[in-house]
Amino acid sequence: MKTTKWITMAAVVAFSASLAVAAPGEGGKRGRHGKGGGEFGQRMAQKLNLTEAQQAQIKSLRQSFREQNKPYFESTQETRKAFREAKRANDTAKLEQLKPAMEAQRAQFKSLRDAHEQQILAVLTAEQRAQFAAMKAERQERHGKRGNRGNRGEKF
Repeated sequence: MKTTKWITMAAVVAFSASLAVAAPGEGGKRGRHGKGGGEFGQRMAQKLNLTEAQQAQIKSLRQSFREQNKPYFESTQETRKAFREAKRANDTAKLEQLKPAMEAQRAQFKSLRDAHEQQILAVLTAEQRAQFAAMKAERQERHGKRGNRGNRGEKF
């Protein structure tokens, strides 16, 4: 059961976070590392053989997700920025002060990702859901070979 949760989380991170947080193709925003994130969504649509209607539904879900959670994303961005600055300054007191907020934000993001994934899975057919699960497992295996960072909370 624990492995299933980890696989789900890894896929949701790949699917939701890269699509939702990066907001590809909208307003000229670019994803992490200066690249647009739209290619991932297109590859996912091709691999799952999504219909145009399904693609439109998922696009609408992603847009709604971004809009509804914009204040949360802005808040986490500010917290991460403060954490990076404290780390560069070697301000251990500030780092300790920020840890609870970061942990709470991580837990909230997991909850948001899980709910968002359930909405997306509801759009997929049973065959597509099975294929999506297989893709998540494959991704987990690839990432496991590169070295699993484990509990991200240990980075502090």
